Order: sequence, then C-alpha cells, then structure tokens
Amino acid sequence: MFMEERHQRIVDTIQKNGKITVAQITEEYGISDESARRDLRLLEQRGVCKRTHGGAILLQPVSVRPPVDRKFEEMPIFDNYKAIACRAAQMIGENETIYLTGGSLGYLMIPSLPRDRYYTVVVNSVDIGKELRNFDNIDVYLAGGKMRQSGSLVDSLAVDFVSRMHFDLCFITGAGLTADFGLSNGTDETAAFQRAVIKNSRRKCLLMPGAKIGVDSFIKVCETGVFDYIITDWDCLEEHIVPLEEKGTAVIVVGKP
Repeated sequence: MFMEERHQRIVDTIQKNGKITVAQITEEYGISDESARRDLRLLEQRGVCKRTHGGAILLQPVSVRPPVDRKFEEMPIFDNYKAIACRAAQMIGENETIYLTGGSLGYLMIPSLPRDRYYTVVVNSVDIGKELRNFDNIDVYLAGGKMRQSGSLVDSLAVDFVSRMHFDLCFITGAGLTADFGLSNGTDETAAFQRAVIKNSRRKCLLMPGAKIGVDSFIKVCETGVFDYIITDWDCLEEHIVPLEEKGTAVIVVGKP
C-alpha cells in the first residue's frame, strides 16, 4: 500500500470515529509506532487532525457554537476531565472567594469540592448553582443576566456583575490554547465575560484537556502568560507543554488513573 493511500484511510477513520490511536494504525497497517506517529504528524500539518499523546483526534472548526441544551447529568465523564477537575478542587483554600467555570469541568469539580472549610463560590451557571445548594460550608453567588438555553450567563449584565467582585482564585476553561495566540473561545460574549473574571482574580488557573492544547479557536481571550497554572492531562504532547512553560506559567499534568 502506498503511503498516500494509507494516509487517506487514516483520515477516513478519524472523520468517521472522531479519533484514531497509534495502536490502531500499527495493527491495521503493519507499521512501527514511529512510522504511525510520523503519519499523524504529516496529517496534522495538512490540517486534518490534532495529535494527542496516544494518537489523533478530529480537528474541530475554530468557531464553536454554545450548546443549546447542556445536560450535565447526562454527559459522558472522561477519565482525563475527571482527573483535571479533582486536581483543581485541591487548590481551594479556607475563606477564599473563587470563580468556578460554568463549563463541564466546573460541574465535574463539584464532587471534589472541599467540605471541611468555608469559602465563597461565584458561578455563572444555574445548573451548577443548583448543585451547590447541598453544601452548607459554601456561600454561593450566581451571576445575573440573560440565561442561555444551556443555563449559562455571559451577557453584558453578567460581565457587570463579576466586574464588581474580586476573586482569590478563578477556574477558567476554553476551546483552545496555544503559546502564541493564547486562550481562545468560540463566542465573543464568553470571551468578554472571562476577561472580566481574569482581570479581577489574584490567582488564575486554566483547566485544559490535552486535546485542546495546540489548537486555536475563534476569539482570543487573553495571553497564555496571564495564568499562574494550567492543569492538563496525560494526552498533552510535550512539544506543546514546553512553549507554555516558557511563557512563565506552571503546567500541571495529571496522571492517568
């Protein structure tokens, strides 16, 4: 089989399944791990996939529409997302005021949030706010504004709300992160809201699965060096981690359970 034909079949698999592993390629085509990784590197350069530590995933469009109806309780829980969420929750200190992202990682942090200390949590998700009612050691503030169908609030009223607050620590997520372009997201409303939170936070922590690092999304939120910490997972490539650390940000890589 010619290399071009193998590449096309690999692309077909990625487009069909959303991902492919190095192990799948070596088994299917009888080539070495090194050759499989070289194939994926060449395909990434063509813009057809995004490499991960163990393979590659389908490259998403730069403009990401917000979910129409986000049902946290029905979403799949991936090991890497859960590990990132657990590690992030360990950073919360006594009497601190934190902003908790309204994304899926914020929801996944809930079971790991400390119950042995008092602190304040500001959220912009009605679903996450509802879950936090069960905590008797947390004061909860919910950002006001126009609610999206997904249950999040990021409009100008929500921006004004968080602009009047200061946070000891904020947990931010996004659609993409590169050392050169920085953190990026799919909509200008979300980006503006996140900038307001970041501006008023003493410590800033970015929660980014490895598959989203090395990818640029539509709207730039801020420079990479703004963050004190980036928590990512075992799927993040070393070649993406080093440039982030060179921006002065501590990169925490959670281990595979």
